[in-house]
Amino acid sequence: MKTLILIFCLAYIPMNIYAKNETDSLLKVLDRTISERSVYAAEKMQKINDLKLKLVNNLSLEEEYEVNKSIISEYESFICDSAIAYIKKNRQIAEKLNNPECIYESKLQHSFVLSISGLFAPALEILNTIKIEELPLDLKHLYCWTYIRYYENLIKYMDEPEYGNEYLEEKMHYRDVIMSFLDEESDLYMKENAFKLQDEGKYEEACAILTEIFSTQEQYTHGYAMSAMSLAMVHRYLKNAELEEKYLILASITDTRLAIKENEALLALAINLYKKGDVDRAYTHIRAALDDANFYNSRFRNTVIARVQPIIEETYLQKIEQQKRNLRTYSILTSLFVVTLAIALYFIGRQIRIVSRARKSLKIMNEQLEDVNQRLDEANLIKEKYIGYFMNQCAIYIDKLDDYRKNINRKLKVGQIDDLYKLTSSTRGLEKEVEELYETFDKAFFKIYPDFVENFNALLRNDEYYKLEKGQLNTELRIFALIRLGITDVNQIAVFLRYSIQTIYNYKSKVKGKAIDSKTFEEEVKKIGT
Repeated sequence: MKTLILIFCLAYIPMNIYAKNETDSLLKVLDRTISERSVYAAEKMQKINDLKLKLVNNLSLEEEYEVNKSIISEYESFICDSAIAYIKKNRQIAEKLNNPECIYESKLQHSFVLSISGLFAPALEILNTIKIEELPLDLKHLYCWTYIRYYENLIKYMDEPEYGNEYLEEKMHYRDVIMSFLDEESDLYMKENAFKLQDEGKYEEACAILTEIFSTQEQYTHGYAMSAMSLAMVHRYLKNAELEEKYLILASITDTRLAIKENEALLALAINLYKKGDVDRAYTHIRAALDDANFYNSRFRNTVIARVQPIIEETYLQKIEQQKRNLRTYSILTSLFVVTLAIALYFIGRQIRIVSRARKSLKIMNEQLEDVNQRLDEANLIKEKYIGYFMNQCAIYIDKLDDYRKNINRKLKVGQIDDLYKLTSSTRGLEKEVEELYETFDKAFFKIYPDFVENFNALLRNDEYYKLEKGQLNTELRIFALIRLGITDVNQIAVFLRYSIQTIYNYKSKVKGKAIDSKTFEEEVKKIGT
């Protein structure tokens, strides 16, 4: 270990100089790589589709389980929901095979993907069903690593020192456990030991180990990206800004080429570039990181990005506005100069050409601003559609829960105790689930349209106004709240509110009868808040 530290110290100065000299060229490579993200994503999807074709053949359950594992491996850092879907399939297969090892493996995979997507409560719930002493050695490693990643993400998500120290202790506990299972001469032990040293504040020793591990990684592989990211973090603690940026760029390039959408390198690099004053690149990279998080459907990563994106975006827009002001000032001065030198045709022509170029630059800036405004409008539209989709999914979930309970009752009646033992049941009543769903819907809706009821009443006759009870919408208001969110399908509304389609029509007709103008009433509701 001492030898490694000595080698690192001797190599530190030339490494730092080298990192500084190559940063600009690496940033250009990253810019080009980001512009080709769609190509890498298409390649990733083609690879996944090729794996899916293997499922068409008549496979045994064991073979199907292994093919699904390969698909999960590809989806795990690409599309969260798809990864979870195939993990659930493998959990069902494992149950059919009655294979405890496969059952535990699928549960751990499920918990891991849930935690990196930001669903911490269900991830922990799955982990709590597993006892480490029942696992084989290889799954004990996976069990500990899943807990470690869980607490790492939770610390970043909470961003609260009060809780962070507690979660850090838990993470270090599981790292000690995993190290107790490993051979001290193995690469895995060295890697975990480096992370442990880093958590203990022994950054020089950790950096020496991580540098050696990085040198053994094949370029542009997932292991290469993870090693580069680990080195970037330890160099941050060591205040080596140039080397930190270098390894962040290498990790970002690799993640982008591998179409890894669940990553933190691009976000960390965007923050670094913003602090350096490279606002244009910071804005481009933070937008790419947000696009990746949305593509992956990472609630956790979206939350982290949301803390810094508005700051970077505001600075970027201020820079553009300042450029516009500069252009206006320059145009005025140019015009005065043209008037002053009107008698000199040569100078007039020269100034006209300058003004023409300035106008073209101004047009480009305006187009860029229009593009930014369009993206903001699209973000608002997505917000509305997402809420509608989320509410509909909750309603479907409640129906499934009801069917699930009915299934339990049927099994009880026919005495299928063995089957019943394998199931879990909720202690919460269906009506409570429905009530909580509508309460959540009302709160989310009022955050977006706080004046909805006032504006809605303005469309009704004076004696027909609605009043809120306990700050909640009634059924009639809820129907038109869904319509305002863009959910106009009566069948969808009926499913969500748990009424028949005819009942929904009756409610709509009743409310329209109270309107000042029943013909335009529904269209006016859709415009509330615009």
